Amino acid sequence: MEEKNDIITLLDEEGQEQDFEVIMTLEVKEDEYAILAPVESDDEEDYAYAFKIVYDNDEEYSLITIEDDDEYENVVATYETLINE
Repeated sequence: MEEKNDIITLLDEEGQEQDFEVIMTLEVKEDEYAILAPVESDDEEDYAYAFKIVYDNDEEYSLITIEDDDEYENVVATYETLINE
């Protein structure tokens, strides 16, 4: 994962690099999450992705896919509340 300002580069399942803008980070139930949006998109609809931020012992971090439906719904609800304020 490469970070430049608020843009990070992630690899997809096929090993292709894609740039994402960090829209925001937020905390839900003592865990930290990042909301990312693709920098370049052919899709006309606005969409974003939520990832869990996990730190290792050296304070390096990884973005992990949220696989638990309840956890994902809590993150989305918190995000929507924050952007509607």
